Parts: sequence; structure tokens; C-alpha cells
Amino acid sequence: MSMSDRLSAFPLLTGLSQTHIAVLSGAAQEVTFAAGDRLFTEGTPARGCWLVQRGCVAIDAGIPGRGPVVVQTVGPGEVVGWSWLVDPPRWHFGAVAVAPTVAIELDTDQLRAFAEHDPTFGYPVAVAMLAMVLDRLQTTRARLLDLYRNPAETPMSPL
Repeated sequence: MSMSDRLSAFPLLTGLSQTHIAVLSGAAQEVTFAAGDRLFTEGTPARGCWLVQRGCVAIDAGIPGRGPVVVQTVGPGEVVGWSWLVDPPRWHFGAVAVAPTVAIELDTDQLRAFAEHDPTFGYPVAVAMLAMVLDRLQTTRARLLDLYRNPAETPMSPL
């Protein structure tokens, strides 16, 4: 299967034109990570974006005195790494493979250059990434609502 075919099948990119998929293909390569491999570290310059095909990646945040704490896991069909979109591009979280993982890595320096040159490419890519960010925020919101729910509102289990 060609890189264009793999990118076209990726849920985040289904709304992009074949022309834009071809541009993305020029900035894409397949990569693998072993369990325990770190994709990036919180606070470092943000470069790269990974479309997970197989495996699992944990998104973590550094907690003083505790080290990295997992805040979310990302699996097939999901994206890791969007901090490169915002200046200054620095990772706000870290990411580590928790299982053998295969992903499509996008060269975000190339993507930024393409987007600056051609807004008809940059806009749909930014909108697709924003949709992914919104999905993550909604997932986080649901987790927080569950975490901080009133225990009195939790149904009692039958004896």
C-alpha cells in the first residue's frame, strides 16, 4: 500500500484532497518504536507528528517529585504531537511507546513550509488538527467529570 493510500485511510485526514494527501506523502515516513521508546519530552522543541497505525503511546506530564505521569493513551487511528502548530513550538507533554508501535511520522518543518506557501493546504491541515485537539479536550473533560463526580450521586451496588 502506498503512503498516499495509508494517509487517505487515516481518520484525521479523510477530508483532505488527493492533492493535499500527495503533499503530505512527501513529508511522511513509516517509523517503529519499541515499548519504552520516548517520542518526545515535555519542554523540548516540538518537531514531528505521528499517526499511530498499530500499538499504543502514553502521553505523560512531569509532576515534581513523581516524574512523568500518564494522562492519556493513544492508539491506532489517533495522532500524537500537535504542539508544533503553535509558536513557540515546544512540547507541552511527553510521549512514550507502551507497546511496540508503528506510525507514520510527518516532518512538521516541511508541513509548516507547505502551509505558509499554500494556505489552501495549511487551512485544512490546521482544521483537521484542531478537530483532534477538540476530541482530546472532550475526552479529558469526561475523565475529569468522572474523577471529580460527587460520590453521593454514584449508584449503589446491590448487596
